Amino acid sequence: QVQLVESGGGLVQAGGSLRLSCVASRNIFSFNSMGWYRQAPGKQRELVAAITSGVITNYADSVKGRFTISRDNAKNMVYLQMNSLKPEDTAVYYCAADAGSFRYWGQGTQVTVSS
Repeated sequence: QVQLVESGGGLVQAGGSLRLSCVASRNIFSFNSMGWYRQAPGKQRELVAAITSGVITNYADSVKGRFTISRDNAKNMVYLQMNSLKPEDTAVYYCAADAGSFRYWGQGTQVTVSS
């Protein structure tokens, strides 16, 4: 069983920054990819950013140029640096890890951006 624990969410004003962290209970190099998803009230969960074991990144168009995903294999951690935050970035952010066809999820961390 894999556990993913997110941290770093909170309340921030528009234009501000937050850094989310996700720590995995096992070596993240074993995962095909890891990513951050978000779900706003009344909306479907959507991909925000992903990073493969080969350090290839992928971003949603809405966050390109503002968010950066990174990983530290030695610490089993994945990060999401979020800059120039907007009210529409408000959501619960989830860390995910893909192992073959199975996806593990964290419990989520709330990000609220006030206008």
